[in-house]
Amino acid sequence: MSKGLWIALGVVGVFVLALLMVFGSYVSARNQMVAKDQAVKSKWSEVDVQLERRADLIPNLVETVKGFTKEESTVFGDIANARAGMLNAQGPAGKIEANGKLDSALGRLLLLTENYPQLRSSDQFMRLQDELSGTENRISVARKRYNDAIQDYNTFILQFPNNIWAGMAGYHENTAYFAAPESAKTAPAVKF
Repeated sequence: MSKGLWIALGVVGVFVLALLMVFGSYVSARNQMVAKDQAVKSKWSEVDVQLERRADLIPNLVETVKGFTKEESTVFGDIANARAGMLNAQGPAGKIEANGKLDSALGRLLLLTENYPQLRSSDQFMRLQDELSGTENRISVARKRYNDAIQDYNTFILQFPNNIWAGMAGYHENTAYFAAPESAKTAPAVKF
């Protein structure tokens, strides 16, 4: 065999080896993107289950409060509208927005306990409030896990060379994070 043939075979071999390495990198990165995307969906499912649990508790809480407070119909209407918006919202971004509205309406409902001391002495109200508090804690944990999964996914697909493979495979940055509302970013004033 001639020297030129060996050189040609060597160049072809190096090219095939490089092609196999690039293809292997693509397959590996794509498999990881699929796994991370599924993790985000799984974590969203956890959040969604807890939001549904809270939405199911709200009518019982509202009915209990209605028994003590007849003239607070605006608050009850706001809660009903926010709950309906939450149940009808589509996708993470829509549910995140609807959840913020429901949080606000629930806050107003729980403020009523300050105006109605007999409400705080109701065993049913206290039980429902404890259930709601536990559900809020579960929602908080699920939101944190969801945000962590999105951060992991986004970090992976934005790193080089994964960003190239992500673009080719149709994976894009996910921006549906749960964020603290603006009102939570300011410290409350305490006066003695």
